[in-house]
Amino acid sequence: MAKKQGELNRDLSSHQMQMIALGGTIGVGLFMGSASTIKWTGPSVLLAYMLAGLVLYIVMRALGEMLYVDPAVGSFANYATRYIHPVAGYVTVWANVFQWLTVGISETIAVGLYLNYWWPGIPDWVTGIIVLVTLTAANLVTVKAYGSLESWFSLIKVLTIVFMIILGFLIILFGVGNHGHPLGFSNIWSHGAFFAGGFKGFMFALSIVITSYQAIELIGITAGEAANPQEAIVKAIKSIVARIIIFYIGSIFVIITIYPWNRLAEVGSPFVETFARVGITAAAGIINFVMLTAAISALNSGIFSSSRMLYTLAMDRELPSFFLKLSKHRVPSVSVLAMSAGILLGIILNAVLPMFWHGSSSIFVLVYSASTLPGMVPWFVILISEIRFRQQNPDLMANHPFKAPFSPISNYFAIAVLLITLVFMAINPETRGPLTVGFVFLLLVVVYYFFKHRHDSTL
Repeated sequence: MAKKQGELNRDLSSHQMQMIALGGTIGVGLFMGSASTIKWTGPSVLLAYMLAGLVLYIVMRALGEMLYVDPAVGSFANYATRYIHPVAGYVTVWANVFQWLTVGISETIAVGLYLNYWWPGIPDWVTGIIVLVTLTAANLVTVKAYGSLESWFSLIKVLTIVFMIILGFLIILFGVGNHGHPLGFSNIWSHGAFFAGGFKGFMFALSIVITSYQAIELIGITAGEAANPQEAIVKAIKSIVARIIIFYIGSIFVIITIYPWNRLAEVGSPFVETFARVGITAAAGIINFVMLTAAISALNSGIFSSSRMLYTLAMDRELPSFFLKLSKHRVPSVSVLAMSAGILLGIILNAVLPMFWHGSSSIFVLVYSASTLPGMVPWFVILISEIRFRQQNPDLMANHPFKAPFSPISNYFAIAVLLITLVFMAINPETRGPLTVGFVFLLLVVVYYFFKHRHDSTL
């Protein structure tokens, strides 16, 4: 079939869609950040991951129901415009761009830090820029090249997690690495209350856990460039949610079973320690390599996702038409280059500002953390859009083969969990500042939209 003028290439397979979503969701937070959530709530962190996983499942099934009918480029942003209000679609796009811009800058800087493990003499910003240029080139070639690259990055992370879980159970059940003495499961209940930080601590941890699951909605953005999108969407969503929940819950279960949760601060990276415990002496180097691929993967996903969102804005005439320009491989080249330029500017500022402003590093961390609330916007949009989608398309729902179960009750439940989580983020001193920055950004986007369209009769 000949491609329409201005149509993006549909070269992503179901497998690549799954690996892209895994790559975006399984990141540095799981490998190094798990100790923070465990500190706040103790062994009940497992319940936090299960509850967040349930919300994740509801969101993805709601998205899948709409994608099956309309696998559009920009997906949930388009649904927000159609089923909620044009301002909802506008905010969703800029929330996604803001999220991935800040994450992309941070991950590019992280790449330099990880490469310092092997090449300490090279400045961080130099290696960061080299990786950024390489990934930009990959994103400009074809969407298939991007999908293949991301599949390999994701595979490395997935294999590491699988091996870690297997090794963990060998230690727990058979005493491998523990002189043949099985550890058993007593660490789960032997070091204080199951809800160590009470309900408040549990909710503090839940906010971080939900953040760690963000980016799975990348499936919705890739759907516009998938071969056989309906078949690919059903396969991807059915398998990806289960895999992510198993990987996260399996990893956390192994960590809190092997190590007393109240002494995790002494352990460093539980992944490094687990590998080292069974005699893998190169554990630190292995995990550093995995962390490097996790950072590169997140940067790669960020360039892809946000460039498609800029393309969506241009389609809606909210950005100049040159953002619609496609390369000969039908990739939105101007949008890709614009996002890469934004990340490059962030790298340069991160390198230069500390020379003139000693507080710049802490402000950068604040802005990066502020991506949490914008990262939640697509979930709210998906849940609300699916309710409106059903109301407006009763004929499509009659024989729909991939309906979201228990909708709209499940949607209202997920929305309530997310709203309560935001309330506790506002209560928690460690997340209040970033939440405020994210809120202010979204508010400014809304104000700008209504100012720009103040003469439109539809408002």
